[in-house]
Amino acid sequence: MNGTAPIVTAYQISEPGFRIVEAVVSAEECDALVQSLSNPQVSRGRAGARHLMAVPEIARLACDERLMDIARRELRAEPFPFRVTLFEKSGKANWLVVWHQDTALPLKAPFDDNGWGPWSEKAGVAYAHAPAWALSRVWALRVHLDASTTDNGPLRVVPHSHRLEVLTDEAIGDVVRKSGFVECVVGQGGVLTMSPLIIHSSSKARIDAARRVLHVEYADSQSLGPGIELAVA
Repeated sequence: MNGTAPIVTAYQISEPGFRIVEAVVSAEECDALVQSLSNPQVSRGRAGARHLMAVPEIARLACDERLMDIARRELRAEPFPFRVTLFEKSGKANWLVVWHQDTALPLKAPFDDNGWGPWSEKAGVAYAHAPAWALSRVWALRVHLDASTTDNGPLRVVPHSHRLEVLTDEAIGDVVRKSGFVECVVGQGGVLTMSPLIIHSSSKARIDAARRVLHVEYADSQSLGPGIELAVA
């Protein structure tokens, strides 16, 4: 890729595997959500915190009709919120994310199916890498508690790459080199929606300004098939 990445700042009309909706949550609500994350039950790591559906304020946000309506539009079904993760980046907690797809799902119990795996466990929750047909039934809404700018490590995505099934790391690199990417700049309270299959990454922040994002995931049903039940995490 040559030159500067294009910047996406408005709601997309086409279906590239991601969209931006500005001003969904107020600044006051963002501040209150940040405060709720100081709850002792929230186990913070260097990059944020996982399994936040157990925090009442976060669970209410996931079920808020404003987010549910966006998720409903993306999934074309009644959304089931099942997982919330905090991603927190700043000059003091600075990290980059390499190009990848989000392929691991939390599940109520392990099962034997050649299309799923490898399996792992995180904080007592079973996880498996899922096949593309299951991931196509999931959509994520990234609620920006702070503005995401070109300087604080915004998400980068490869438009339309969610149509390419689950790829190897080598294939992902090839797609990025051939297709290029865009940077997703989102204001405080804005929502970036994305397919878990879209190829994405983020760079390190260049400034010491917080970039806190609540990554809320929805499926079209808690049950993805006989014996395949999403865990709420």
